[in-house]
Amino acid sequence: MTLPALPEESFQRVLCVVAHPDDMEYGSSAAVARWTARGIEVGYLLLTRGEAGMPNHPEETARLRAAEQRAACAQVGVEHLTILEHPDGVLVYGLDLRRDICREIRRFKPDVVLGTGFAIEAPWGFDQADHRAAGLATLDALRDAGNRWVFPEQIEDEHLEPHSVRWYLVPGAGDSATHGVDVTGEPLRRGVASLEAHAAYLAALPDHPAPADFIPMVAAMGGKAMGVEHAVLFRATDFQAPPAFATDAEQD
Repeated sequence: MTLPALPEESFQRVLCVVAHPDDMEYGSSAAVARWTARGIEVGYLLLTRGEAGMPNHPEETARLRAAEQRAACAQVGVEHLTILEHPDGVLVYGLDLRRDICREIRRFKPDVVLGTGFAIEAPWGFDQADHRAAGLATLDALRDAGNRWVFPEQIEDEHLEPHSVRWYLVPGAGDSATHGVDVTGEPLRRGVASLEAHAAYLAALPDHPAPADFIPMVAAMGGKAMGVEHAVLFRATDFQAPPAFATDAEQD
């Protein structure tokens, strides 16, 4: 079955929540390039500064990776970048993390949140611990943000308002994917350039494949699922859709 396209014509604002600098650049940024070109506002929330990801001193690494992330954002039209200072490599799922993600959702007011998976195993092997913590905290923060009695100090003291997100996207492949984004052409080129912007980080990974080879290869596999040349796949959840059991009952 050919996967359908995301209903991006209804998207107005997308918030992408990831653990580290460079996490968005492994495919998802090509979809972001398409969205920003269509006038959709996209913001990035990075939960750590990525300071444990290189052999340099952590503070030096954090400064370098923040600069590279800003350059990567520029390649795909992202102007809203927030980098938090949760500890890299030992990111902890809990109320502090949920609170910070909830705050950014209430500030940015997205109708779409793009997060990361929270399963132990991913298609490429065992997923990294920070990714899992970030993914689960993001999922929970989606509901937190819409409930004024969760983290009420953000409403009372910071003058934010509850905000409910409609769409939740997780990059996916294989059986988990439900939708895709056609990134053939310019979006893919800009997606490749966004990963290339992490030049110092990639140089510290001597066996890392060249972005110009790796990203198109992955996007080509996604394209087969959509019936296009290159695509980024997602598992999409519509929080405004009726529950599956209600839909099944109507069909009986």
